[in-house]
Amino acid sequence: MDVQHYGTTADGQAIDEYILTNANGVEVRIITYGGIITSVKVPDRDGVMANINLGFNNLADYETKSPYFGCITGRYANRIANATFMLDGTRYTLAANDGVNSLHGGAVGFNKRVWKAEAIEAEGEAGVSLHYLSPDGEEGYPGNLDVTVVYTLTDDNALRIDYTATTDAPTVVNLTNHSYWNLGGEGSGTIYDYIVWLNADRYTPVDATLIPTGELAPVEGTPFDFRIPKAIYPGQRSSFEQIVRARGYDHNFVLNRDDMTSMILAARIYDPACGRFLEVWTDQPGLQFYAGNFLNGTLVGASGRLYRQSDAFAVETQHYPDSLNQPNFPSTVLRPGETYQTSTIYKFGAA
Repeated sequence: MDVQHYGTTADGQAIDEYILTNANGVEVRIITYGGIITSVKVPDRDGVMANINLGFNNLADYETKSPYFGCITGRYANRIANATFMLDGTRYTLAANDGVNSLHGGAVGFNKRVWKAEAIEAEGEAGVSLHYLSPDGEEGYPGNLDVTVVYTLTDDNALRIDYTATTDAPTVVNLTNHSYWNLGGEGSGTIYDYIVWLNADRYTPVDATLIPTGELAPVEGTPFDFRIPKAIYPGQRSSFEQIVRARGYDHNFVLNRDDMTSMILAARIYDPACGRFLEVWTDQPGLQFYAGNFLNGTLVGASGRLYRQSDAFAVETQHYPDSLNQPNFPSTVLRPGETYQTSTIYKFGAA
């Protein structure tokens, strides 16, 4: 493992980059600004290495332009309706940074915070532990939330992310990582031909502002049925109302599971052109599958190429969006004496 200076924030804070490598030459780079994964280099079927994680080559762009590339997303990932929620009889008002809604923690979420880092090295793995104390009232959320996120790269080409959090007052929490993936190499082109399998019989339809309606709708007979592997296109450009509403796939899938604690295989995405695939394992109840609908060709990535619509996908493990306002969704409430704990594994391979 190597650690190097990555840059200095606009307000003068030094940012480090941790470079994790395994026995197979797989490399993951993570910076202390936002806990951002800036690069993931893995081999294709011919052993050719490429960075498959979208991002920038400088800190300033992450500070001012990033659509959540590679970051830790919180305190509350995804959308909260009308930027407000009730908890124990008290109404809390959040930053409305997505129209009338709150998105990914608000105006200055965890993606824009500087995290304290500590290297972790053990036999067959390398990692970094990131810590942040979110003060009571930050972005409108109650309670001092003490958060630790550990990234671990193993010799079986898996990147494990372990999240833990505690609070001194009742609060809500929903953490994820918001990496954008292009299995052919970042900036290499569209993901339309990727073959997707999602372990979900149902999904959560959204309204015009992309807030779940509360329905757990069956995927059968819709473009959201990925129970048998199929290409992203033509579903991504279909006339199905939910696809039109979100400009493509940008929906939470209700993962099939027998309990709420075990790790399950939630998704598998395969690029037939280069042979790389990504498996997602998680103990979370939901997964947001997003097909890069809002990339618009204005961002220049690390390779110097423009990122256009559907040039990447995201697979965000999570509780369902707006769960704190939806009583029929799994709870995201965390109370003093409890520990929020969840894990996700990104497993990389080629075939």
